[in-house]
Amino acid sequence: MMSYVAPALQEKFETLSVDLKNAILERNVQLYTLQDLIKCLEDIVNEAEMN
Repeated sequence: MMSYVAPALQEKFETLSVDLKNAILERNVQLYTLQDLIKCLEDIVNEAEMN
């Protein structure tokens, strides 16, 4: 499965840093809504805090 960013989210997605975009895309996630993007970002933060 490959990551997908819905066209409606593309503009917001592009405002993120390259490192953050890469971290999201490596997760093979499907981002259709802003809530999907926020959840993914929260997961990344939570995992970083655990390490």
